[in-house]
Amino acid sequence: MGTAERRETSGDGTAAREVTRQQAAPATGAAGRRADGGSARETAEVRAAYRPLWVEEPAKRRRLPDPVRTAAVRAVLIIAVTLIQATVAVLCTLAGSWLAFPMVISSVVSTIAATWAVLDVWVTRQVWNQRHGVVSTPSSTARALRRERRQARRAERAAERERARIRRRGGAGQLSHP
Repeated sequence: MGTAERRETSGDGTAAREVTRQQAAPATGAAGRRADGGSARETAEVRAAYRPLWVEEPAKRRRLPDPVRTAAVRAVLIIAVTLIQATVAVLCTLAGSWLAFPMVISSVVSTIAATWAVLDVWVTRQVWNQRHGVVSTPSSTARALRRERRQARRAERAAERERARIRRRGGAGQLSHP
């Protein structure tokens, strides 16, 4: 169902049908009357009552890379299961059930797994940043050093090209000979 559609229900809420904008606002005639006898004012009221469910806004932060997002989802699921296990362990302990001891043991193991999963997110994020680079700020000293090295390499390559050009010509074209 797109943004140009809405659902209408009957008074008791049992029957629902989809209504598009064109169906909700029938065409009006030249005299400002609809074909079914209603006024153009009613059509404007129907249009005014229509509003989208949400308004798209640009994202404030960039999306996480796929491997990092996968690790984060895995960590959230493991943490959720750990919390459920801990809750069941507490309730079983309070009830004096035989299931309390196995649930406490599984909660401890699950807590270790959840800690591992969170560390996995952190390590995956660090590896991603290391492999794909991080955005450096203009005041970064590393950027200035890279710029200097790049300029030195360019100057060295230009000098090498000049020496090779002079060698190919056999020294011809020089103003003075040593």
